Amino acid sequence: MVSKQEMRSEETKKAILTAAAELFSVKGFDAVSIREIAKAAGCSHTTLYIYFKDKEALLHQLSVEPLQALQQQMENVLSQHTLSPEDQLKKVSTQFIEFCLLHRTMYTLFFIVKASRIDVEAEPSTELQKLRTKLFGTLRQALLQCLPSGGKEEQVLAFARIYFYTLHGIIGTYTQSEETMEQLKERLASTFEMSVEVVLAGSKQMMDRGEG
Repeated sequence: MVSKQEMRSEETKKAILTAAAELFSVKGFDAVSIREIAKAAGCSHTTLYIYFKDKEALLHQLSVEPLQALQQQMENVLSQHTLSPEDQLKKVSTQFIEFCLLHRTMYTLFFIVKASRIDVEAEPSTELQKLRTKLFGTLRQALLQCLPSGGKEEQVLAFARIYFYTLHGIIGTYTQSEETMEQLKERLASTFEMSVEVVLAGSKQMMDRGEG
């Protein structure tokens, strides 16, 4: 049976995370202090440090679980062999876009704050960065399986970057939109899908011409 102390401790931790998420979303990660978060959560900064050693720990706690869930959803799609490679690409692209627009107030935290390159071989320094790199790798895999074999590694990487930029361009366009995710989906789902088709068609054409 959970004790009252344990319940209070869990409530305090949740209050800290809620306050941090709201402040990070409004003011930006770097502009928010630990004292501000503690005040908004209704506790002292020394209490906050009992649960989280620094702001990076808060960022990790807020981001890792949702990104892990997204990664698993995308991997599940790529394991569905009843889908064609093109359909798999469209589906994981849609999952990525919808996830980011559903969590648009957290988008910067999930993918930009304290980020390093995700397209290099170097080992990421944090669990969050490992997840960002893994997500890029999954999207790259989805695109690669739709392309003709034999492409140069640097060429394929360039195509993956362009595809990734396209997805983030779509997301960035609507992060400040007042429309709900469902409204955006109803209005723009075909456009999102067409964007992926355009990137794929352009990549194939360049490979056929030996460019890139």
